[in-house]
Amino acid sequence: MKKHVLITGGAGFIGINTADYFLARNYGVTIFDNLSRKGSAENLKWLKKKWGKQFLFVRGDVVTDKKKLALLAERADAVLHLAAQVAVTTSVENPYDDFHTNAHGTLNVLEAVRQSKRRPFVIYSSTNKVYGSMEGAEVTLTDMGYRHTNFPMGVAAHHPLDFHTPYGCSKGAADTYMHDYSRMYGLKTVVFRQSCIYGPHQFGIEDQGWVAWFVISGLLGRPITVYGDGNQVRDLLHVEDLASLYEASVSGIDKVAGRVYNIGGGPAQAFSILSTLRVIERMLKRPMPFSFADWRPGDQKVYISDISAISRDCGWEPKISFDKGLASLVGWAEGEEKLLRKVLA
Repeated sequence: MKKHVLITGGAGFIGINTADYFLARNYGVTIFDNLSRKGSAENLKWLKKKWGKQFLFVRGDVVTDKKKLALLAERADAVLHLAAQVAVTTSVENPYDDFHTNAHGTLNVLEAVRQSKRRPFVIYSSTNKVYGSMEGAEVTLTDMGYRHTNFPMGVAAHHPLDFHTPYGCSKGAADTYMHDYSRMYGLKTVVFRQSCIYGPHQFGIEDQGWVAWFVISGLLGRPITVYGDGNQVRDLLHVEDLASLYEASVSGIDKVAGRVYNIGGGPAQAFSILSTLRVIERMLKRPMPFSFADWRPGDQKVYISDISAISRDCGWEPKISFDKGLASLVGWAEGEEKLLRKVLA
């Protein structure tokens, strides 16, 4: 009998790619999404066109639809909790809604699982923003952008938390609840503190999904603003590699249950904002002018994930190079230019 996964936020960028990945591997899939984010309805149409009635879509909200969550948890072998408010700037503007979606919504998911008979495994999509701006870390400026001088393998999950922004607080609270429900109630949960994820079906906006935002802005001729000096470095992970990690975790639950991991491309896939812009410019074969603006709250000069723990425990490592991954994003964006103009108007 095939396993069944419930994906909250399953019509979003990561969710839709993950649903496609699991469907291709003969999993049963239920998507739970309120379709509030730009592009989510279009992502769902794409998945329906590809897979027809081979998956179930339930429209709902993790904050308000607790009864629906409870019913869906009873038929799931695993819950991939991806539903979230995902932008730092939005959290600064409206911390109340940010808290309800990220912290309260996660608690509702956990309670649905805890009170279910099946008690499915739960994967939580957390963020590197729980580490704040990492102001105490030693940083040096190199030809390839900022680098940590004391974390050659990247930042490990035992690094001290420092939430810094409302988004960091809400995701950090959810992150902590997820881990503690494993200890307190015996739920099988795992927390993935994810760095920068990119790939097709990402309707990137300026304050979230910056790689996709640069690609879309270059394609549509929109102005680009670089906040800070552009030497900030992030490790980049293609969404298909992330989906493969989710699937490996569902297949090997006992290897990761109760743990917290930092997830990203690692040191081998770490690039500065300015160097990424130049690569996108070459791939699009057009100039991409940009302007500078002040640093944003909680922005890290450098963040690179130490992925050695998850590689050791799960046998996972990224396989898609940045050039190949970026080509998939650019190819999708060029093929959907009319849709992008419509959705992001």
